[in-house]
Amino acid sequence: MKRIIFLLLIIPFVGLYAQRIGEIAQEKPTVEFPPNSWGVDVMFGEGGFGLGTFLRKSFTSNLTGFVDFSISESKDEREFEYYDIWGRPIVIGKKNRVFLLPINFGVQQRLFDEVLVENLRPYINIGAGPTLVVTSPYEREFFNSLGYAKAKIAIGAYAGFGADFGFSKSNLLGLNIRYYYTHLFDEGVENMYYKFRKNIGSIYITLNIGIMY
Repeated sequence: MKRIIFLLLIIPFVGLYAQRIGEIAQEKPTVEFPPNSWGVDVMFGEGGFGLGTFLRKSFTSNLTGFVDFSISESKDEREFEYYDIWGRPIVIGKKNRVFLLPINFGVQQRLFDEVLVENLRPYINIGAGPTLVVTSPYEREFFNSLGYAKAKIAIGAYAGFGADFGFSKSNLLGLNIRYYYTHLFDEGVENMYYKFRKNIGSIYITLNIGIMY
């Protein structure tokens, strides 16, 4: 059984690195991708579901600049959701829904470009910029509560790692794991009654879907 498991683990890599004894490894052919890309981010995190958009510009084959914008809900770790007899979600002690709307400017550095094939392009990225923090009263229905929303300006940043996949020079598909940090300059926001959050941190798994041109 151990031998079978071992074989299953190494088979995917045989095509990448196998060569005859004494044979000089051939240089990996260079593939040039379009310098610009635009698309959407589908975000899954501790606070729930989010959506965003991004614009990237390559400075070199390994270094890319970007700007992105997203909208996501941020929940307090003390929130526990229950359901009433009609199936409606209830969080006891919750005062406000909190939404984060950051605009980030940053750079993305590609990794291991001389080792890995072009259909797997891992990278690290960092971004920072202003964040709009919006609160709306939880006691009101979601869309009705938006009429009572309040907003604050904060500063935010994130760091992450991920990869783009595929040989396509027109379609972009990638996956990114990011840690977001947001700092407010006043007492913070009140998800739960009398519990203020001045510094907000959260992890998101982000699916990137876009086009290159």
